Amino acid sequence: MTLKKQVTLDRDGRTSLDWDSYPTLRFSEVSEIEATIVRNPDRPPPGMGECTFGPTAATVANAVAHTLNVRVRDMPPTGERSAATLAR
Repeated sequence: MTLKKQVTLDRDGRTSLDWDSYPTLRFSEVSEIEATIVRNPDRPPPGMGECTFGPTAATVANAVAHTLNVRVRDMPPTGERSAATLAR
């Protein structure tokens, strides 16, 4: 999601108005995973994975910065955004 997910805009406003036009990963683009639900009736249920988004985005941004020696500050860090940052 770090590499793709974003709200798209043009001069008139938001262009990602539905799931078909919203750039996010599709099931066909992700690896197959096996998940195990751990039940703990003595504790409230935790989130299912959203907590990984922040650290993952930071890791990808740091890898790009380490590789290119510049900090791309807009997500997702596409090739176009990285090239624009390098050109500055």
